[in-house]
Formats: sequence, structure tokens, C-alpha cells
Amino acid sequence: ERGVEDETLSCGTGATACALVLAEKNGIIGSHRITVDVEGGQLQVAFNRTAAGSFTDIELIGPAEFVFKGEIHV
Repeated sequence: ERGVEDETLSCGTGATACALVLAEKNGIIGSHRITVDVEGGQLQVAFNRTAAGSFTDIELIGPAEFVFKGEIHV
């Protein structure tokens, strides 16, 4: 991931892309929620795929953890 100095345990962009490709490759139409297993746990990707093949209402669902707070004084 951009700006990350070490391995991350989950990538929201990658998880979302995987779920949408799964829907595309399997002809899934309508509103769905797909569970994606990542090193950090489970994420869910909710979406609606129209009969024309476009995706709408894409939502990434899963836990978030605050890991850092910083301040820069210029």
C-alpha cells in the first residue's frame, strides 16, 4: 500500500477488487454481500450489480483499529 513501510494485514482496495471480480466472473447480479478473508480477519464487501454489468452502492464493511496519532508543528 502506498506510504506503508511494512506489510499490512488487510487491504480494503484489494479486498473490494477481489469481491467485484468474483461477481463479474460468476455473473452475479443484484444486491450482495461477499465475505473476504484477509490476514487481519474478515471483511465484507456489499454492492449492487445491475443487469447491464455496472456496480453501484459499493461498501467495505469490517473492523477498524486506531493505531497512531501524531502532530507536526511547523
